[in-house]
Amino acid sequence: MMPRKLTFALPVLLLLSVCNEQRDIPPEPINMPDEPETYVFERNGNSTVDFSGQTTRIRMAHELLDILIDPNTNSELAIQMFRNEGVGGSDVDPFSDPDLNASTKSIRSKVAASRDLFSSNTVKSQEIRASIEEWIHAQYNISFSNQDSLAKPGQAGQIVDGSKTRYIGPTGLEYDQLVAKTLIGALMTDQILNNYLSTSVLDEGTNRADNDAAIIVEGKNYTNMEHKWDEAYGYIFGNAPSAAEPLLTMGSDDRFLNSYTAKVDADEDFKGISEQLFNAFKLGRACIADGTDFYSLRDKQIADLRQLISQVIAIRAVHYLLQGADVIDNGNMGPAFHALSEGYGFINSLRFTREPNSISPYFSHQEVDQMLNDLMSDGPNGLWDVEIATLHALADQIAGRFGFNKSQAAN
Repeated sequence: MMPRKLTFALPVLLLLSVCNEQRDIPPEPINMPDEPETYVFERNGNSTVDFSGQTTRIRMAHELLDILIDPNTNSELAIQMFRNEGVGGSDVDPFSDPDLNASTKSIRSKVAASRDLFSSNTVKSQEIRASIEEWIHAQYNISFSNQDSLAKPGQAGQIVDGSKTRYIGPTGLEYDQLVAKTLIGALMTDQILNNYLSTSVLDEGTNRADNDAAIIVEGKNYTNMEHKWDEAYGYIFGNAPSAAEPLLTMGSDDRFLNSYTAKVDADEDFKGISEQLFNAFKLGRACIADGTDFYSLRDKQIADLRQLISQVIAIRAVHYLLQGADVIDNGNMGPAFHALSEGYGFINSLRFTREPNSISPYFSHQEVDQMLNDLMSDGPNGLWDVEIATLHALADQIAGRFGFNKSQAAN
């Protein structure tokens, strides 16, 4: 019996000794770059920040949304705005802003176009782009062409939403809302999370070595890595009056990711998300500016940004599903269809989210397609027949994947 006691006691004493020794060792300090208070980065006294292409596409998308609610425009003009294929040679300049007409940029070219999710899945990319164009055509050829008719199950037309008149398709969908909310995922979120913040883009080729040596792009004042990070930043803060301090006007700068991040921030359950996003972008950019020693910390900011931006999409999807359920319960179909059309677009955008430290979105294409099918298939007339239980089940599914309670997103 004695040997057994000694055999047991000795490791315990050694363990206690090791633990005591470990408590006496101070933790190693975290190596941090100098983090600026604002998004200001300079080289030789001049700014290294440039995201003009992102600002251009946000403004193009704004003009597209403007005409999609105007029955006096036409689908050909809207498609021209989406594609911008004329670029100086078109008989009609689609945009009211001459700078946009002169631009070689387009919305369509960056939709579902990320390196990580779509470089090897061009079929799905083309399918998503085609869906957006189908909704643009449907807004004119179905909803607006029946604008003088009262909408009813299976019949497109107008429906009252409070003091507003909205135009819906035969299944209750507002096609302009499908376009607007899908662009938040397919353009802004996909380009940020799956393209410009991808290490396959940031660290492509000699980017790390060039960044460490401060080798700038020919004719520019930034390294390639700096520019890629700024392009990601531009898709959420690129239309702010002050790129250096975008939180001052957060929510009023665009009708896309910036706006809906601010809406999530206004919910006490998710207060502070805008500042968290800004701080992660700012710190990550500082890591790049300081180079060699900070790439692991940069990648930690990427993981945080993927989680936070993906959460915005999920929270708004759940919010609109529950809002639709509430107004259906009260018999108000006009606002219900509006909320659920927004919800449809945000659910569609879940396919562009990105799990931190992963190559996968939070929901696969198959899962998103199934959720959209579930939303529309409680009866032959789509949203006219949707059941409240279906809306709550979808809300539970999304909230559960992201780890929040659906009631938190209801406000």
